[in-house]
Amino acid sequence: MRCQIVGKNIAITDAMKRKVEEKLSKMDKYFVINEDVVAKVLARTYKTMQKVEITINTKMMDFRVEVTAKDFYEAVDLALDKLEGQMRKLKTKLCRRHKESLGESIAFENIINEEDDENDEMVRVKEVYLKPMDIEEAITRMEALGHSFFLYRDVDDDLISVVYKRFDGGYGVIQGRE
Repeated sequence: MRCQIVGKNIAITDAMKRKVEEKLSKMDKYFVINEDVVAKVLARTYKTMQKVEITINTKMMDFRVEVTAKDFYEAVDLALDKLEGQMRKLKTKLCRRHKESLGESIAFENIINEEDDENDEMVRVKEVYLKPMDIEEAITRMEALGHSFFLYRDVDDDLISVVYKRFDGGYGVIQGRE
């Protein structure tokens, strides 16, 4: 697995880089490793906290975790624990739904099954009419509803789009393409 480590408001030392690479190398057993698997690590520092974001891009699926802790090394450990938990949950979900092909780039045999989660069922299906609108109107409607995302059809390019609130403030847009 290739690693890309970047620091924001912090200089990444050789010791930090070695520690992250050592910890991430333990994750190799969970992936079908080739040059397409990339782990991107973003470390940020705040006045009293350290934040670590890890994104692993594979051929079929992407994994992302974000953890805040008082110490950088603690944040890395927590992020990797959280990542392993995501993978266990995914394995259980895909196996239960017989969709193992979605996890072609994951070595499921190396992941311990997670116990069945009772909250994993579909609880609501909602149909929406995708009215063409601009992003400002979509944001206004999202905030009026009190939601963290809103689905709409973009008036400019006629693409189905989702506007969402970002954790670090501001908004983001996801657009579907064929």
